[in-house]
Amino acid sequence: MDHGLLTALIFTPTLGAIFLGLLPSEERIVQRAALVFSLVPFAISLAVLALFDGTRGDFQMIERHAWLPEFGVQYLLGIDGVSLFLVLLTTLLTVLVVLASFGDVHKRVREYMILMLLLETGMIGTLLALDLILFYVFWEVMLVPMYLLIGVWGGPRRIYAAIKFALYTMFGSLLMLVAILYLASLQRAATGATSFDLLKLYELSIPLDTQLWLFAAFGLAFAIKVPMFPFHTWLPDAHVEAPTGGSVILAGVLLKMGTYGFLRFAWPLFPAAAVAAAPYVMAIAVIGIIYGALVAMVQPDLKKLVAYSSVSHLGFVMLGLAAMNVEGVSGSVYQMLNHGLSTGALFLAVGAIYERRHTRQIADFGGLWKVVPIYSVMLLIAMLSSIGLPGLNGFVGEFLCLLGAFGADRRFVAWAVLGVILGAITHEENRTLLDLSPREILVFTPIVILVFWMGIYPKSLLSRMEPSIQTIVAHVEKGARSGRESRGREPVTEAKAAVSSAAKAL
Repeated sequence: MDHGLLTALIFTPTLGAIFLGLLPSEERIVQRAALVFSLVPFAISLAVLALFDGTRGDFQMIERHAWLPEFGVQYLLGIDGVSLFLVLLTTLLTVLVVLASFGDVHKRVREYMILMLLLETGMIGTLLALDLILFYVFWEVMLVPMYLLIGVWGGPRRIYAAIKFALYTMFGSLLMLVAILYLASLQRAATGATSFDLLKLYELSIPLDTQLWLFAAFGLAFAIKVPMFPFHTWLPDAHVEAPTGGSVILAGVLLKMGTYGFLRFAWPLFPAAAVAAAPYVMAIAVIGIIYGALVAMVQPDLKKLVAYSSVSHLGFVMLGLAAMNVEGVSGSVYQMLNHGLSTGALFLAVGAIYERRHTRQIADFGGLWKVVPIYSVMLLIAMLSSIGLPGLNGFVGEFLCLLGAFGADRRFVAWAVLGVILGAITHEENRTLLDLSPREILVFTPIVILVFWMGIYPKSLLSRMEPSIQTIVAHVEKGARSGRESRGREPVTEAKAAVSSAAKAL
């Protein structure tokens, strides 16, 4: 049933951004108004959660309207068990980032809050769009606010980091746009009508060699956004130079757009190519897991440490996705949420201590437990969540990813476990540090509650995800089987040979 809630969810932040532009630039007024307009989409997302039927695996609350009918483009929105919790993560983290920014953003506050709300519109729209052109528009909308947040409110090398982030993302996006247009031409050749409707494109029969090229174009765009090794080099620069709020949103939500893109688009649109590429994706994921963990271990800067740990943790997400079974994909989606919470909390913690000491060098800290005990507890919980301590949320996601990968190819699991394994003196300058303020405690509290809730009672989320995940997995299996039957020979073997030949040529 079309409630119009999804449209309200997407564009309420935009209305808030417009309203902020009309307000006087007085800092306190702008901050409070921004907080209100970030709370509204969070409330709407809770209403969507209440109305969502967790027993169904199809898209719900679909909104369909003609947008550019002469080109076959629609305003088409929908939500399923995969996008539901990612939307909730987005709206929650936006509220917390706006609240946290009260303490560390004091220049151009109105512009900062406007960009944060516009970024929220882009992120939610990307998660809900079911028309490929509409998806691409929201995908690009995300780029501009984050580019400006890094470039204006970032650190000393902010311009370099912002441009690097933009160039990497735009390169992948342009290839994806070409693939989208070609996909629509295939739809027109097959049916006589151009359409970018994802639900119709899922049923399109595409030759294997064409699937491989289209999968590569989509996959590169998503691999850069994840980012997968070796496309990760923009991430540490972006994280180190971004303001705290930018780092939280970048790690907590934007990186998930890459993994979400693989699951929503690359896998089900090109199932035979996806199955053929799965072993290579798993191999690259394992490399990222080990590489990210090793490099994080030697970082002297707290932000760089968390940035490289993200490369490792998102490797587990890709490992679970590439397994393409219910256990692995469920763990992957769960780990997306876990990483958003734990890494978001870590960046908030780094920002809080930086505001007090104006340094992020690990060597400058020691004995904080006695001086700032509340802060230390919050930081400890975030770290234990990040490393996957049993009883906390991170353990459930990593375990399911490894379980799914074990069922697909146990060789990769043996190496991936190394990424899990690789996971006292007081400095005089720290003796006068102030502990967390009530506002900062309020920022951390929802994350801490969810860390324990998701670790102790994962069924409350997994039960709503699994019908949609089962639908996606079944579709991929059906597509791969259909390709095998139509060609009379093993398409996966043929595709693996093609991918292997291309890899040797490179």
